[in-house]
Amino acid sequence: MVTAYQTKQGRYILETAMKAIYDRETDTLSIILRDGKVAESDEARNGLILDYDKAGRLVSLELLDASEQINQPESIEFALASAEPTGALGREKLAKKYGR
Repeated sequence: MVTAYQTKQGRYILETAMKAIYDRETDTLSIILRDGKVAESDEARNGLILDYDKAGRLVSLELLDASEQINQPESIEFALASAEPTGALGREKLAKKYGR
């Protein structure tokens, strides 16, 4: 089950970890958004494959020939939303941040 919280701006933030994997051997960048079994795949455009579960939710993205489409596919930069999370996981993160 995927859990999320809503920000003041109405955006939803996932509490589970998203994964990004770059395979140099196949030059493929995979971004896994949620756990789940892929039921259907769609090539949205040449070299971009979207995977969906049986409920139609996006599970992952796969970018073929990644080094030809993006700079430094082996390097990932990310940013976290500034909204404070709620729930046990959010409290745990805030406690670590503020030493409580």
